[in-house]
Parts: sequence; C-alpha cells; structure tokens
Amino acid sequence: MKQVERLVLIAFFATAGIALPGAAAWAQDDTVAAATTVADETPAPEPTAPEGEVAETEAEPMIVDAADIDLAEVQWIKRPLVVFADSPADPRFVQQMQLINDRLQALKDRDVLVITDTDPGARSSVRRELRARGFMFVLMAKDGSIVIRKPAPWDVRELSRSIDKLPLRQQEIRDRRDGLGQ
Repeated sequence: MKQVERLVLIAFFATAGIALPGAAAWAQDDTVAAATTVADETPAPEPTAPEGEVAETEAEPMIVDAADIDLAEVQWIKRPLVVFADSPADPRFVQQMQLINDRLQALKDRDVLVITDTDPGARSSVRRELRARGFMFVLMAKDGSIVIRKPAPWDVRELSRSIDKLPLRQQEIRDRRDGLGQ
C-alpha cells in the first residue's frame, strides 16, 4: 500500500473512532512512525485493545494488505476474508471494516485472515485471482475454495455462522471438544 494511502486510511479510521488493526505494522514506515511519537521524541505508548477485543501481535497480524500476501501461502492454514474497494474511503469498505473490527475475536477463533485491497490500480495477485470490481468481500475456505462472494457488507455473526457450517470447521469443533485440537 502506498505511503499516502496508509496515512489516509489510518487518519480516516482514527477520526471515525475506529481502532484499525494493522496500523501498528504500517507504522514501520518512517513517516508514519514519526507521526506516532510525541513532541519530545519519545515513542508513543502501545495502544491497548478495549476489553473484549484481541490485541494484535506483530507475529500474527489479523488484517493484512493484499499486496503483502499470496493466497497460496495461507492455504490450509487460514480462512481468507478478502475485502475489496476502489478507495479506502468507500462507505461500504468503512462499514465492513468496522463490523470486522467490532468482532475480531470471533474471526480469530475461526482462523480467519482479513485481507484488504483498496487500490485497483495496483492489480495485486489477490485482486487478479478473485476478479474484484468495486466493493465486494470474498470468504474463502482453508482449501482455497470460495465460500461467499457478496457486493455489500455483512455482519461478523453472519460470517461466523457461514464458517461454522463448513465441513472442516465442523471437524475443528469436534476435535477441540474431544481434546484433540491441542
């Protein structure tokens, strides 16, 4: 994602009062990191997640940019939830990301990796593979098959129900219940 787009996306979500997971990883860019320090040049304290949310770790981010990932890398490991838009300011994109952010733990419990792509000009491999036009989201199974493709935002509860109906997820639930998932 381009530097300016990162700043716009972070600023937009910050003004809307939405915590944006992944913003800490974007702060690796010197110009964004400079914006996160106080006047005396001491680093700003790490943000803590509100109660009920999961704090993102550097080792395993929950939300990544499509330019930074290849879907083959996560096959059989994660369930990709890809959110496309032509701009980070698209109201449907903003609404979908807010819905995702509000229930991030539910997605983490289901091994979901949220992938965002708001730059159609970049023609990321994910965008080319899923042939995205305008706003849409695609939920994929761990085997790489497409489970849901929608042109409008969906609540995480609806997404969770759809995931929980998948055969592999049913097996994961049974294994966890029987103590085999540790």
